[in-house]
Amino acid sequence: MSRDYSLTKEMDWTMFTLYIVMVTLGIGNIYSASFNEDAPNLFDFTQNYGKQIIWTAISLFIGFIIFLLDSEFIRKSTSIIYGVVLILLILVLFTPPINGARSWFGIGGFGIQPSEFAKISTALALSAYVSTVNIKLQDKKSVFISNLLILVPMVLIVLQPDAGTLVVFTSFLFVLYREGITYDPLIVYVINQFPGVRIKKTLIGSNFIPILFIVIFLSIVTLLINENEVMIPFTYIPLKGVEIILFTIVILTILFVLIVQRFIQKRERSKLIALGIVSALFIGLLVFFVDFAFDKLKEHQKDRIELVLGLKEDPHGKDYNRFRAMSAVGSGGFNGKGYKEATLASPRSHHVPEQETDFIFCTLSEEWGFIGSIVVVILFLTFLIKTVQIAERQRSVYNRIYAYSVAMIFFYHFAINIGMNIGLVPVIGIPLPFFSYGGSSLLSFSVMVFILLKLDSERKEVLR
Repeated sequence: MSRDYSLTKEMDWTMFTLYIVMVTLGIGNIYSASFNEDAPNLFDFTQNYGKQIIWTAISLFIGFIIFLLDSEFIRKSTSIIYGVVLILLILVLFTPPINGARSWFGIGGFGIQPSEFAKISTALALSAYVSTVNIKLQDKKSVFISNLLILVPMVLIVLQPDAGTLVVFTSFLFVLYREGITYDPLIVYVINQFPGVRIKKTLIGSNFIPILFIVIFLSIVTLLINENEVMIPFTYIPLKGVEIILFTIVILTILFVLIVQRFIQKRERSKLIALGIVSALFIGLLVFFVDFAFDKLKEHQKDRIELVLGLKEDPHGKDYNRFRAMSAVGSGGFNGKGYKEATLASPRSHHVPEQETDFIFCTLSEEWGFIGSIVVVILFLTFLIKTVQIAERQRSVYNRIYAYSVAMIFFYHFAINIGMNIGLVPVIGIPLPFFSYGGSSLLSFSVMVFILLKLDSERKEVLR
């Protein structure tokens, strides 16, 4: 008993306080966003706000159980947790579809979404595996397995389909990047297949994240110029959309090769030329894949992207949810209209769709205005900074990777959800942690935080 008591003293109470404050504010906002005059009692468990209180109590109880466990038990249970969640992701594919997706297990009046818990299991699995890898001696196998741990649940989530959760899973790439896991071993293997070329490292794998941003930028440009058409100089061959980008990459690669042959010493030419060609192929294939993936999206998903990029305008049709969300946020002004006084993001007007889930930020902004919105943003930024601080003070690689995974997952949800509400990103159905209504999301976010607090509380006793 004395050991457990000492552990509670090691808990980061600032993080715990932030959690309690945001959960409490979330219940208050859900009460306002889904208020029913026929059931005004906050503890009416037939209403969304009552159900959220139940999920909050369940989350706190599970958090208490987590804190009774030994952190070593959590580490040893990682593979079991990962395997069980994968099984649930498979089983959910055989459930009746809800709104066109097979993502939920119905239990009475409640629903459980396995993909929410897949974030936790993947974070734990990634932490367990990468902590056993010697980063300086990483090989093709370690890079492959690290990415496979992320890819397997992603594929199962694609099959549901759940675009929002799929996007969140890309956050783990940044965690790998922070830990020094690069694609160098795989890329070096490919380059070394060129006759007479032998290199030990590349500029591609170690700079994967910057290259990824270049690809995203080029992909957006591709969509923006999709309807434009240009002729290849001195020919009558037209190029359109992604073809323009790929043609430009080819021309730049040829120029790079010519410059290398003219100005670089002979012994270095083959390496640089091979690296330049592989880099161009790498970026070109990714751009082509993004364009191909865009064509395979469902029509409403394409519309959301094109509406955000300004390629289409339909404020009262396909873009009505984003348009109405921005209207509600803007109508709050500087000071807001007051609690339960929202006129656009209110249960009475039904102006904003899904206002208690994906668009809960609209209700908050309209009621509390710019000041209230900034307070919430500051709360999340403080939470994220605190999570990074916790990550950096860990002596255990396992703990550090898990903490960074939590930080990136929360950052994605925070940035994308608010971006959806103010019209900066497409609407892809990502909840705002602790604020949006939803038992699965609240429980998964809470479990993430409590596991983090537990691991951190025993950081001085764990060396790896």
